[in-house]
Amino acid sequence: MVFTRKLLNGDESVVVSTRTHAKALIVPLLVLALLAAAAGTLGTFTGAAGRAQPLLVAVIWAVAALLALRWVLRPFLTWLTTGYTVTDQRLITRSGIVTRRGHDIALDRVTDVAYERGPVDRLLGCGTLLVGVAGEQRVAWHDIPHVEHVHLKIQDLLHEEAPTQVFDPRAQGTYDRP
Repeated sequence: MVFTRKLLNGDESVVVSTRTHAKALIVPLLVLALLAAAAGTLGTFTGAAGRAQPLLVAVIWAVAALLALRWVLRPFLTWLTTGYTVTDQRLITRSGIVTRRGHDIALDRVTDVAYERGPVDRLLGCGTLLVGVAGEQRVAWHDIPHVEHVHLKIQDLLHEEAPTQVFDPRAQGTYDRP
């Protein structure tokens, strides 16, 4: 995956490691198909250009290639280099093509974990994981595959260290019976 295990603490273990769902590549693939179709179609209309036709076709395909770099290759590389990891101690995000960015959240700072799944997300088996962090805004992990599974794993980790004793107000002296 995107996260290397050599960055873990000595007693830390990976619970879930994933990258953004392949859903993120649907639009770039559609753009690639449209660019190829447009360049091919425009190339057929260059017959009247005479001797300049090969140059005109080359320019059309060069423009299509530049657009593909921006609208196809860049999203693919972003998808390829973005990863989300849940360990038994923290939540880790790593992303970036040239400049790597990382964000770690200690599990003891997590106050809330939720997820959202729209109709397309349910169809494709992904969703957005929303993590509430003490003192910060919610952190959103978009297009996480099997988001319900990841949500349950984080909930298990959060409640693993929670006290098992049930709060009883009568034991605290706050409940008086007449």
